[in-house]
Amino acid sequence: MIKKIQLLVLAALLMFACQPSKKDYQFNEGYIWGTIYHIIYDNPKGNDLHEEIKVKMNEFDHSLSTYKPNSIISRVNNNDTTVILDHYFETVFKRSLEISKITNGAFDMTVAPLVNAWGFGFKNKLEPEDIPVDSLLQIVGYNKVSLQNHKVIKSDLRIMFDPSAIAKGYGVDVVADFLESKGISNYMVEIGGEIRVKGVSDKNRKWRVGIDRPIDDPSLQKREIQDVLSMEDGAMATSGNYRQFYIKDGKKYAHTIDPKLGYPVQHSLLSASVIAPDCMTADAYATAFMVLGLEKSKAIVEQDPNLEAYFIYADEEGKYQTYSSEKLKTLIIQ
Repeated sequence: MIKKIQLLVLAALLMFACQPSKKDYQFNEGYIWGTIYHIIYDNPKGNDLHEEIKVKMNEFDHSLSTYKPNSIISRVNNNDTTVILDHYFETVFKRSLEISKITNGAFDMTVAPLVNAWGFGFKNKLEPEDIPVDSLLQIVGYNKVSLQNHKVIKSDLRIMFDPSAIAKGYGVDVVADFLESKGISNYMVEIGGEIRVKGVSDKNRKWRVGIDRPIDDPSLQKREIQDVLSMEDGAMATSGNYRQFYIKDGKKYAHTIDPKLGYPVQHSLLSASVIAPDCMTADAYATAFMVLGLEKSKAIVEQDPNLEAYFIYADEEGKYQTYSSEKLKTLIIQ
């Protein structure tokens, strides 16, 4: 009996020794890129990296914010031939083109003129009945731009870029990669709902990541959790038409614009949550899937071993239904 008790005590001590010390976890939060961020990380050195993180975020903002007139992307949109592209811009540009090709243009950064016209971009919107969709489609298309010798080449100088459907996810990656460069292996980076995690949380378990129920509420005051995932390494991004929309003459106009048709999408898919190794990829695919709809999106996920997805859609009776890829099902804990 004594030996058994000794073994139990030893086992308990070993378990305690293997637990990360909660005192090492830092909690940072703030406001950036028009949204709120939360960052939690286990820093063995015990120091707070928030100021250094904010420097990285501001560097990123200077590159890809369409709301800053002197940012790199604003200068590219304004055809400034003296602009020097940086690593952030070129990384987003190249990955965007890759995903545009895979999704046959459902994801497309050149959708900016349409996004602006419909009132979801960085310029003033038009009234729906006044939007020259056919004319704007002439200056939209990922195959109309290229990168040559660190310069953006446009087939038409009116082409503009809107990185909002990929930049926030990439921003998450920038912060996560910075933490890893500091030797940090347990962290959670969340910016405006896009998230990347690694290791274990301050509660000594895998990170808990919630998937929102799609409730129409631009104010973000009404939130209900559809499901909770347990994750230890990877990123998740969600896109849906229940947060950003407006109603005009009784008709709902959602923020996801189909780059090929030129109009806000209207189909049964209500939200798309995508898990990928990096948040930039998850973010872009989540938007592409909202354009493609349920069946085409499922086909892409099933063909790519690096993608997992959770879709919420309305059936013929208008009731919520869900689809989960096989691996993602194993992550659901609620």
